[in-house]
Amino acid sequence: MPVSFSKDVKPMFREVDINHMKVHGVHLDDYQYMSDATSNYANAQAVQDSLAGQTMPPGGPFWTAEQLGLYDKWRTDGYQP
Repeated sequence: MPVSFSKDVKPMFREVDINHMKVHGVHLDDYQYMSDATSNYANAQAVQDSLAGQTMPPGGPFWTAEQLGLYDKWRTDGYQP
């Protein structure tokens, strides 16, 4: 079964993470923003890079390998809503 943004990815972002990143123009809870293909999915890639590099969320807790894998699977499954 494909990974979906609303069911699998969005719930991994805490409200504090969503609010913190929103002031920086990063909309973690917005499917359209996260799956925007106009710049080769740059928004989703930047979020993934920040998560994997442990620069997000600020101060942790950082995502586990399982969470990162689920996020990556969402991307490879075709950015399902």
